[in-house]
Order: sequence, then C-alpha cells, then structure tokens
Amino acid sequence: MTRVNRRQFSTLLGAGAASLSLPYYARAQAKPRVVVIGGGAGGATAARYIAKDSEGAIDVTLIDDSETFTTCFFSNLYLGGFRDFGSITHGYDKLQSDYGITKVTGMATGVDRGAKTVTMADGATIPYDRLVVSPGIDLIWDSIEGYSEEAAQIAPHAWKAGPQTQLLKEKLDAVSNGQQIVMVAPPNPYRCPPGPYERISMMAHVLKSKGVDAKIIVLDPKEKFSKQGLFQEGWEKHYPGMVEWYGPDVHGGIKSVDVAAGTVETDLDTFKGDLLNIIPAQKAGMIAAAAGLTDDSGFCPIDATSMRSTVDENIFVIGDASIAGAMPKSGFSANSQAKVAAMNIRGELISSKVFPAKYSNTCWSLIETDDGVKVGAQYAPSEGKIASTSSFISQTGEDAAVRKATYEESIGWYAGITADMFG
Repeated sequence: MTRVNRRQFSTLLGAGAASLSLPYYARAQAKPRVVVIGGGAGGATAARYIAKDSEGAIDVTLIDDSETFTTCFFSNLYLGGFRDFGSITHGYDKLQSDYGITKVTGMATGVDRGAKTVTMADGATIPYDRLVVSPGIDLIWDSIEGYSEEAAQIAPHAWKAGPQTQLLKEKLDAVSNGQQIVMVAPPNPYRCPPGPYERISMMAHVLKSKGVDAKIIVLDPKEKFSKQGLFQEGWEKHYPGMVEWYGPDVHGGIKSVDVAAGTVETDLDTFKGDLLNIIPAQKAGMIAAAAGLTDDSGFCPIDATSMRSTVDENIFVIGDASIAGAMPKSGFSANSQAKVAAMNIRGELISSKVFPAKYSNTCWSLIETDDGVKVGAQYAPSEGKIASTSSFISQTGEDAAVRKATYEESIGWYAGITADMFG
C-alpha cells in the first residue's frame, strides 16, 4: 500500500467530492475507521488483527513516530551479546502490503474525543470511529532527584529500546577491571517486572566472559522483585561475589543521582559507579494523559472484559499504559490484550462474533548461557478486574536441561510474537 505522510493523509480524508483523491476518500468514508496510536506489541498486534480478521471491511491506520520498532523485550539479550541489534528491530512494511494498513509516521499529540479525531504534531488531524491507544510508558524524570532526559545521555535508562539500548551496550562494553556498575531499579508499577534483574544477569555475563573483575551494585526501592529467588540463586551460581543487591531496608532510600560525578546518594552511603544505569518511575505514554484517559496513578483504567477505556466508550487502551489488574506490563500481555480489544472493535463495527475475554502472559529471563527461567499466568475478568486464574514459575534447583529448554522456548516465542505483531 502507498505510504503517506501525516499532512497528505489529513488532506485525503478532508478532500471534497471533486478532489482527485476521490477514490480513496470514498473508500475511507464507506468503511468504519480505526486509528491505532503506538506500533509496539499492543498497537501493531491490534492493527493487524483488526485488518486481517475484518478482511478489509475496516480501514485501519497505525500511527507511530518511528519507521521501525525495537523491542524492549529481548533487548537485554542484545546487551549480553546473545542477539544483534538488527534482530530486535522490525519494520511495518508487511502490515501495509499484506493487510492494507495505512502507516502514518509521526507524533500524535492530542485527541479530540468529541470530534473523534487524533491531532498530529504538525497540526494534521485523523478521524476515527474507534481509537486504540497503546503508547507504552513514559519516564518520570524527576522521580529521582538529579536525573533528567539530558542526564540519560550519560547515565542511560535504556527502558525505551533503541538508541538508549545501544548507548548502554557501548558503556557496558567499556567497563574494565576494578570498575563498578551501579543500577537504580524502578519502583512499581513499571514495564517488565523481571527486566532489571535479567539486565543485571546479562551485564554480569559480559563481564565474566571478558574476564573483567568488576562489581554490580543494585539499589532497589522495592523490598522484593519478580523471580527474586531464581535470580539470586543464579547470581550466586554463575557470578559469585559480583552482584550486590540492596533493598530499601539496607540503603534507607535513594536520595539523588549526580551523573557528572557518577554517584548515587542514599541514606546509607553514596555509591560511586563508572557506569550508572538509572531506571526511573514510569507512567502511561504522554498521549494517554493528553487524551484525558489517565487517573491519579498516571495509567489508564479499563473495562476488564474488553480493554475499553472507562473514560470513553470509543477508545481502547492496551499494553503498558493500561491498568490491567493482575497482568504485568509486558510485551506478551500487550499482545494478548490487543487481541481482546480487536475482537470487541470488530464486533461493534462489523457485527462479528465476540467471545468472553481471556488473557495470558509469560515472561522469560536469561541468567546465563542456556540458563533460562520463566513466570506466567492465565487471566480472566473477575469482579471488574483482570484476575489470575492459574499461574506457574520456574523452580530453584532445576536441572540444566530444563533451563536450556526454557531458554529455547523463549527464542521460539520471540519469533512467534514478532511475526504476530508485524506479519
């Protein structure tokens, strides 16, 4: 399908009957229109399933500010040297050519819920009948005194995959004997609960592989973290003496960071790092707040049966930006939620069959070569929230063959989910 920019797209939709764009205009107006903001695990999946399963009966427009998407999931494996950067970066060409989706590259800055239009940064507007909002997370820079978007160029967060991930990899590869890495982990709720701890594992793997004698200090605002027993067992087994994790009962509170000095101040002490990895608190992507979809938590309340916003019946919020009950903020979760939202949107717009909502999630983590662990659950609506109906987690002391199989399972999942997202 022809690629159009934001201004051209707006002009096409606003053209009069006598316009040279009449064939497109007539086609667009004859069908219900769905606009999806955000081209990640939630947004790309929703766009594909709405277009694919409606068999062309719904016009779908996908808005994302980039021509490609780099997955935050598996970005830790890039840091650890198990993947190259190209393998975690994906384009939207198949969504356009195979499913007729219009990809608009640009920043959505506002939503007029009364007029049912999305406003772009250049002033163009895109109308919708249903809107899917899947913008992921934004960082709350001032949640750690001294940290900022500018400071992230020295002390990367790498919690939005892309250039920040490459910067962290560059800095990690430069760590030498006798140096120290200091990570500040994020408070709940945040994207990918096991993510910081898999990252620690991958950092340790790189240091060990290069024979670098260095330490990793983790300053955590949380008293406990996802898969804690599994990670700490793995650190002791594979990286003895390299990783030191301090919870709030030890450090007493994270007070500030000075990226120029390479220090993090806590009530206990000031920690010096040759590499600082600062992961601040998070909130829903900015368009969610601009559209008035967030509550005091900074995230978006939804109807557990459909992922519909509780604020606006014509808008669905999926992925990291949503308040999804017991479901963690993960790529698998977003992909699962997208399918429920897509089913409900098709049901409303073209009267297709709608089934009761079911959700699922699994989060895999790599601790060392062929040492993979996982946690996951099945979910369903219950008493107005998304609740877990069954769950599972890897066990400490598992056989090496089980851990290798778990890692190989994750590789298959990554291939599967990215195909499910991008075609």
